[in-house]
Amino acid sequence: MSFSHPWVLLFLIVPIALLVWIWRRDGGHVVLPFDHGVQTRGRAWGTLVNLAQSLPALILAVVVLILAGPQQLSAPKTRRVLTNIEFCVDVSGSMTASFGEGTRYDASMAAINKFLDYREGDAFGLTFFGNEVLHWVPLTTDVSAIKCAPPFMDPMSPGHPHWLGGTEIGKALRACREVLISREQGDRMIVLVSDGYSFDLGNGQDVEIAEKLKADGIVVYAIHIAASEVPGPVVNITGLTGGEVFEPESPQALETVFKHIDEMQETRLERTAAESMDNFYPYSLAGLILLGGSTLSLFGLRFTPW
Repeated sequence: MSFSHPWVLLFLIVPIALLVWIWRRDGGHVVLPFDHGVQTRGRAWGTLVNLAQSLPALILAVVVLILAGPQQLSAPKTRRVLTNIEFCVDVSGSMTASFGEGTRYDASMAAINKFLDYREGDAFGLTFFGNEVLHWVPLTTDVSAIKCAPPFMDPMSPGHPHWLGGTEIGKALRACREVLISREQGDRMIVLVSDGYSFDLGNGQDVEIAEKLKADGIVVYAIHIAASEVPGPVVNITGLTGGEVFEPESPQALETVFKHIDEMQETRLERTAAESMDNFYPYSLAGLILLGGSTLSLFGLRFTPW
């Protein structure tokens, strides 16, 4: 039991002193002159009367306890741990190749938009890359900007930037890492969507990047959306960070991949610490009961010296 204003408890001296006076005083005895009568000492009635007269002092004690601000600890709760997910999408020229009824880019963005609905409550970011990196949407729980993004960065659009024509996965992963480590809370994940080989992952750079990502708690899942074999450096990065690489052969398989990623990266719950909160109810209830008892006792349980 704790109180927000414990110094107020010093005033409990007053009701305690009243109770001591009520039970130790000598007054209250009334002698009635009955001839040849045999009267008892009236101890039972005296006890009842003293109890009735103790009720106001007890009510005062309850008031003091309420003014002291009684506190209690709330029950520990669980809350959803936020997952920060950065989509890293290749928008080089090769992403215009046919894939299903559209292009590889179209299928990738459509699958990403459906994936957003699986992970409601998480934070998502969107990064496009080629030879350079463009952070299109910052990490946010509002996914509307990501769902509206596909037409603007379509590699087939006439105004597509020429500096997004190549494929530099290493540069893109480093840029996504900087975005994710800026978030101090929550899990971190990169979903890499690409169809090509990146020259900037050679000479051990893939291991170097993977070690940095792993040290920062970032898991990388890669989707190789091409008929060619998955580049070895991409396999190394996903494996070292605890992720996995996938090779979907159709848009339907691509959607299945995202569902599988959602199942692998399960929503995590954590137990929060108990919080201090007001605890007036038992004291208020006790005060009301004592007040009602004191009111009823006034109808008969009192000294009447006449």
